[in-house]
Amino acid sequence: MKNKYDDIAENKSIDECRIEIDKIDETIVNLLNDRLLYGKQIGKQKFEKGNQILDTGREKAILERLQSINKGPLAENVLHYIYSVIITATKEIQKPLMISYLGPEATYSHIAAMNYFGHSGTFVPKFNIKDIFLDVERGNSNFGVVPVENSIEGAVNPTLDQLFETDLKISSEKYQPISHALLSKTGDISDVNIVYSHPQPCGQCRNWLSTNLPGVQIEECSSTARAAQKASENSKIAAIASTKAAQMYNLKVIKPQIADYSKNVTRFLILSKEAITKKTGNDKTSIMFVTAHNPGALFNALEPVAKAGLNIVKLESRPTKRQNWNYFFIMDIEGHIEDKNLQDALEKMKEFCLFHKNLGSYPNLEHKIEEIEKID
Repeated sequence: MKNKYDDIAENKSIDECRIEIDKIDETIVNLLNDRLLYGKQIGKQKFEKGNQILDTGREKAILERLQSINKGPLAENVLHYIYSVIITATKEIQKPLMISYLGPEATYSHIAAMNYFGHSGTFVPKFNIKDIFLDVERGNSNFGVVPVENSIEGAVNPTLDQLFETDLKISSEKYQPISHALLSKTGDISDVNIVYSHPQPCGQCRNWLSTNLPGVQIEECSSTARAAQKASENSKIAAIASTKAAQMYNLKVIKPQIADYSKNVTRFLILSKEAITKKTGNDKTSIMFVTAHNPGALFNALEPVAKAGLNIVKLESRPTKRQNWNYFFIMDIEGHIEDKNLQDALEKMKEFCLFHKNLGSYPNLEHKIEEIEKID
């Protein structure tokens, strides 16, 4: 039996057939992408309703229907294989985003992740920053949310170290206003014998603690939420954490806003395996590099950036931990990696570097720091 395209194909040369094939391929790619988008929408609605993504009955019905309408010359087993691949791709795109953060629930990292992603994913708590990097590297999570610097206490060194050790990229940033509160089971400051919190909040509330709780033992723990957990287990323990943590762990607020400085903001990085390269017109590029350990090495490396008129908004150093007194530098520059002047400057910079890598170009959100409610 002749297919409706047989006569058309017979009247065309090889070149003409190839032109038609290219057109058909373009249509197929566009239609496949459209199909995936519809599948993604179905997955989103399934997720919101709490339904399972996998539906073997639906898959079987699709394949049976396609077999019934296939008139050849496509073989049935080939059709089955092609659509099995398409269905697998659809299931992948239907999966909700997995987002790792420094847990447990109600940490500032968790709050920053929720504020950035909204309800578009599943949030996975991790015990430490290294675990977040590992989770994204292994593909268990699509994104990781990590603190990188605080406006009062400065850099978060474990994040800088992991950026040096891994190949993950920065796909975005989030500036999260921080408001520390003192929490306990009773809400009475006279009951407090020990105060727990993460090292950063302890430092950010140092003056308030010495003035209002002189002589009280200060203990560091892995996160503000872990401190809240400890406080929920013992009425003699207080935690420095968010008011969100008070709600989560059934604690009372002894005193809100105890930070020594009111304008307290933490910058979080959104990590992924692939960098987002789309320009917005107001972008930032993060670079990591190591120079030789000799006089003028850092000056020589930075000179091309200065000559290009690029604004360096951050420059931080950390020990490489591979050789004593050897440091890597992390630098944030205004601009996008696709900007010609930035590209040229970085190429010239490489001549003076022993190690150099681009961590990613992403929207510069520093000008969009939001004042949010006391949930931080």
